[in-house]
Amino acid sequence: MTEVSMCNSNGGVTEITPEEERVLIRDIAIAAEANTKEGDSVYLVTQRWWQNWIDFVNQDQPNNTNDVSSVSEHCDSAGSSILNRPAGIDNSDLVYDATSDDSNMGIEIHDTLLEGRDYVLLPQEVWKKLYTWYGGGPALTRRIISSGLSQTELAVEVYPLRLQLLVMPKGDRSTIRISKKETIGELHRRACEIFDLNLEQQVSIWDYYGRRKHALMNDMDKTLDDANIQMDQDILVEVIINVHGTVLGGCTSSVRNNGSAETAATSVLVEPSKSSLSIAGGLSASRGASRSCNTDLSQCQNLTSPLRELDNTNGIIGVSTRGSYSGLTGLLNLGNTCFMNSAIQCLVHTPEFARYFRQDYHQEINWQNPLGMVGELALAFGELLRKLWAPGRTPVAPRPFKAKLARFAPQFSGYNQHDSQELLAFLLDGLHEDLNRVKHKPYIKSRDADGRPDEEVADEYWANHMARNDSIIVDVCQGQYKSTLVCPECNKVSVTFDPFMYLSLPLQSTTTRTMTITVFTCDGSALPSTCTVTVPKQGRCRDLIQALSNACSLKPTEELKLAEIQSHLIQRFLEDPLILLSTIKDDDYLAAYKVPKLVKNIILLQLIHHRQEQQNGEGQSSSQWKPYGTPLVSPVANDDVITRGDIQMIVHKMLSPLLNKGSLGQSDNPDPTVSAAASDPRHDVCSREACSDATSDSIYKDVTGSKAVRLKLPLQLVDESNACIDLSIGDDKTIKLSLSSTSIVVYLDWSEKLLEKYDTNYLENLPEVFKYGSVTKKARTEPLSLYTCLEAFLREEPLVPEDMWYCPQCKERRQASKKLDLWRLPEVLVIHLKRFSYSRSMKHKLETFVNFPIHDFDLTNYVANKNNSQRQLYELYALTNHYGGMGSGHYTAHIKLLDENRWYNFDDSHISPINEEDVKSGAAYVLFYRKVKTDALIRNATQLGSGHNSIPSRQ
Repeated sequence: MTEVSMCNSNGGVTEITPEEERVLIRDIAIAAEANTKEGDSVYLVTQRWWQNWIDFVNQDQPNNTNDVSSVSEHCDSAGSSILNRPAGIDNSDLVYDATSDDSNMGIEIHDTLLEGRDYVLLPQEVWKKLYTWYGGGPALTRRIISSGLSQTELAVEVYPLRLQLLVMPKGDRSTIRISKKETIGELHRRACEIFDLNLEQQVSIWDYYGRRKHALMNDMDKTLDDANIQMDQDILVEVIINVHGTVLGGCTSSVRNNGSAETAATSVLVEPSKSSLSIAGGLSASRGASRSCNTDLSQCQNLTSPLRELDNTNGIIGVSTRGSYSGLTGLLNLGNTCFMNSAIQCLVHTPEFARYFRQDYHQEINWQNPLGMVGELALAFGELLRKLWAPGRTPVAPRPFKAKLARFAPQFSGYNQHDSQELLAFLLDGLHEDLNRVKHKPYIKSRDADGRPDEEVADEYWANHMARNDSIIVDVCQGQYKSTLVCPECNKVSVTFDPFMYLSLPLQSTTTRTMTITVFTCDGSALPSTCTVTVPKQGRCRDLIQALSNACSLKPTEELKLAEIQSHLIQRFLEDPLILLSTIKDDDYLAAYKVPKLVKNIILLQLIHHRQEQQNGEGQSSSQWKPYGTPLVSPVANDDVITRGDIQMIVHKMLSPLLNKGSLGQSDNPDPTVSAAASDPRHDVCSREACSDATSDSIYKDVTGSKAVRLKLPLQLVDESNACIDLSIGDDKTIKLSLSSTSIVVYLDWSEKLLEKYDTNYLENLPEVFKYGSVTKKARTEPLSLYTCLEAFLREEPLVPEDMWYCPQCKERRQASKKLDLWRLPEVLVIHLKRFSYSRSMKHKLETFVNFPIHDFDLTNYVANKNNSQRQLYELYALTNHYGGMGSGHYTAHIKLLDENRWYNFDDSHISPINEEDVKSGAAYVLFYRKVKTDALIRNATQLGSGHNSIPSRQ
C-alpha cells in the first residue's frame, strides 16, 4: 500500500495510509466548512487531479463489483488492486499557457471553467494539507464573498472583476483583477501604485464604461459592486495638479447655488507634447500656459486634452452620467422576479412610453374607472420608469411596483416564477384603464356588417372602440383585425372588427427530436455504425430502441442493449423501457450493443480500453494508464466453464472488424472460416475451448475447431474482490463467475505497437446525442420563419368544440370556421410566440427556433385593408427571452437603445452589450416591433430610385 509521510510531534516521520489520508482530509473539511465566513480563502484544484486522489484514498472502501467507475484506474502488473498515488497537484489545465504581459494580472484561469466539471473548490486548510503531501500547483486562491439581496449568502468569487485602467494624460494602460467587494478606495490605491502616482498628486477615478465618463468614483468606502462596475469595463485614472488653488494647464468655472460663477480646480489637461515641465507620475504641463490662464474660459480654448478625443463628451464639465440618457439601469431580482423585470425593461424602453411617463401624465389618470386600479398602477409604473431613466446607474429594486402589482393582481403575488407574457398582458390592460381618457363610457351596440363594405364596418367598429377606450396604450399598441365566422350548416357569414393589443402566434409544435447513437456488434460481424433517428420528444426508451432497431436492420434473433457512456466507461444500461427520453440530454453519449435475444444464463462482458498518458509533475515525467474510447460489450454464457483463453477469444472476435489489413503478418492472419463461424447464430453466445499447438504460441480455436488467431492481447479481468487477473497467461485456467453477477469487466491496455494493428478511430469518436454546431446553435434542425407563424395565425380553421359559435340564423351553437385578417396595425406591434402548451396533466415548452426579422419586417401583404397604400414596415427594438423549462427557467431582455443604435442584454441587474447577430435565438419569447416612419420610407425609396420593387425578401 502506498503511504504518505508526515512529521510527528517528536520530529520523526510517520507513514499514513490512503484511508488515513481520507479521514484526515474529511475531518479538516468538515471543520472548515462549519466555520466558513466572508473573506475566507478557498483554492481551485483541477477536477482531474481531485478525482485521482478520491479514487486513491477510497480504494479500500467496499464497493459494488458491477460499478465500473469504481475500478476504472489501471491495475498494476502484479495483479493487485492497488491504485498508484497521484503525482503532484497539476493545475496547468486550468490556467492559460502563456503568462500575462501585465504583471498586475497574476495567474489567469480560462474564462469558461465550470465547477464540478473542470475544478473543485477546497477550503484553505484542505489545500495546505494536500500541498504539504503532494506539492505542485500553481496555487489558485479565491475569496468567499457575501451575495444575494440580503447579502447574507456566501459565494466564491471565482472570477474577480477584470478592469482596464487608463491613466490620463500620460495614456498608459494596465489590466488588473480586483474583487467586486473591494472598495473604491482600494481601487484608487492600487491605481496609484500601478502607475507610480504619489499622494501629493490629485488623482480621480471615473467609471469610464463604454469609453465615456459616467460617474466620478469619489466615495472611497463604496464597494465596486455597489458602484455597479462591470467585468472588462474601462476605469479612467485622471491626474490633476492643483498648486496654491490654481490649476496647472487650465481653468474652468463652477456655479454656486445662487447662480454666480467661481473659479474651480478641475481637470483641464495639457497635451504632453506642449510641456516644458515634467511632474512625477507623468503629468506634463506648461508653466507659460498656467500663467496665461485666467477665469475667462475663452482664454483657455487653445488648451486641448487627449482625453477629450476619447470620451466624446462636451468638455470635462457636464459629463453625462451613465443611465441619464441611455437607460442602462438594471432591476434587482427580488426572488424569481426575472419574468417581471424583462417585461418592464421592454416597456420602459419603448420610446413612446418613455417620453409619456417622463412628462407630466397625471392629468390623464382616470381615478374613477371601475375597471382600473384607481391610478395606482400607472403611478407606480411611472415612478419606476423615471428611476430607470434617471441619472446614475445603480440597479433599482422594484419593490413598490411589485407591491402594487400583487395588490391588484394576486396571481403575481409571492415569489414564484410566472409567465412574462401574462404579466405583460395585465400591465398593458391595467395601464390602459388607469390612463383611459374616457371618463364615462357610452353604451354602443355593434351592428352586423350585413353586406356593407369592410372599410365602412371597420371604421364604425374602431370609432365605437375609441369612444370607450382612449389612452397612450391605445395610441401606441392597439391594432385591429377582421374576424370572419362561417356557419357550417346555413353558411351564415358574420364579420366583426376587433381590437388587439398583441398577436399570439402559434409555433409549429416540435413533437419530435433527433438522437444520434453508435451501434456496436459483439460478434465481429460489422464495424460500429452511427445512426441518427427521430423519436417522440416526450417518448420513452422503448421508442428509441424501436427506431434504432429499424435503422440498423436488427435481426429477429437480436436485441439492443442501450448504454450511457461517461468518461469512456459505461455509466448505466438503460434497461427500463419506460425511461423518459427527456432524461437524456443532448450532450450525453449513448451506445447501443447488438446481443442475442432471449438467451438465458448470460452475463455481459464489458471491455474497457486503456491508453498511456504522460503525467508531468515535480520536474519529472511519468506515464499513467487512463480509460479512453468506447467500451465494447459481449454476452458470455454463465453456465459453462470459462477459461482465460476463452476471454481472449471473445475479445479477438469483438475487435476483428478493427484489424488493419495485413497488420498481423501472413502467418497470423485469421482463417477464413472464422468469419463464417462468427455469423453462425449458434455461436452468438461465446463459449470457447482452448487447445495447444506444437508451436510456442497458443492458437485459439472456435467451437468448430477452425484456427482463429495467435496474437496475445494484454487483458486483465477484475474479479469480485476487485483484484486484477492477467489473462495473457495460463490459458487453461478457469474463471469463477458468480451466479449473481450481471457483468464482468475486462481491461485492454493498448500499447503503441498494438495500436498500429487496429484502427481504433471507430472507438474514439463517439458523437453526442445531439450536436450543436456554429450554425445549428441558432437554426437548430427546424428553422421556422416568423412569417410562417403569422400565416398559421391567419389561416382559416374550425373552432375547437369548447369554443363553438352561436349562429344567429340557426339559433344553435355551431363549430364554425374562423378566419382572421390584419386590418389596422399599431405603432408598436407586440408579438407573443406561443412556446408554452398546456394539457390537463402536463405542461410543455416548445424550443423551436423562430427566424424573426430584425430589420424590414414587412407586413404590407398581410393587411386586408387595401385602401391603405402605405408600406407596413417594422423594425425590432426589444424582446424577452425564456431559457430553461417550465417553472424553473429564467427571463432576460434584449433591447436596442435607439440613440446609440446598439443592442444590450438586460439580465436583471446586469447589463452588457451584445452584437446584433446574437439577438436571435431559440429563447425568444415576446417580440417588440416599431413601425418605420413614413419619412424614412420616402427617403429609402428615393435612394433606391423607385419603391415598387424594393420590398425586402422574407427572412
